Amino acid sequence: MSTPTISAKQVKELRDRTGAGMMDCKNALAETDGDIDRAVELLRVRLGDKALKMGGREATEGTVQAYIHGNGKVGVLVEVDCNTDFVARNDDFIGFAREVAMHIAASPSVRYVAEEDIPADDRQAELRVFERQAADKPENVRTKIAEGKLRKWMEEVVLLKQPHVNTDKHEGKTIEELRAALSGTTGENVVIRRFSRFAVGT
Repeated sequence: MSTPTISAKQVKELRDRTGAGMMDCKNALAETDGDIDRAVELLRVRLGDKALKMGGREATEGTVQAYIHGNGKVGVLVEVDCNTDFVARNDDFIGFAREVAMHIAASPSVRYVAEEDIPADDRQAELRVFERQAADKPENVRTKIAEGKLRKWMEEVVLLKQPHVNTDKHEGKTIEELRAALSGTTGENVVIRRFSRFAVGT
């Protein structure tokens, strides 16, 4: 039996409804053949209703934090949102936003917050390049090679997929894992909304 193809749009819809992490949503959708309602039920069983309550509340509070690299040539602004002003003023929440800004400053290739933010045209354009690059390989492995390169490319350009640059401090956890952990401890829907990276001369 073939595994159903889960689209980024489905993952985003389930995340919006539940507040659960991206991988939790992806796995739940895969196990329910892409049925959103059944996936919500599965996540309620696995994560409890707290995840649903977080996702059901819009993240309209938050903070904007800045990081300027020591040489003064790279700077980042990042907006991280939550549900209440109380959490928005929390030291752990503000600290997380600053850590994210620092990571972006050290990661010039990052362009998108989440996988579903990548425009379909951009994704297809990259895949076509990787398919052409694999054209000299045996036909039966070309697709796998191209898809593997696409996954690698997404790890380079998608913020949530990246391990934080301070691997010792954060034990190799990805930005998504750190976001999900903060969401769990605060009981709120923590959302990295957007960021801008500025570098002199670019």
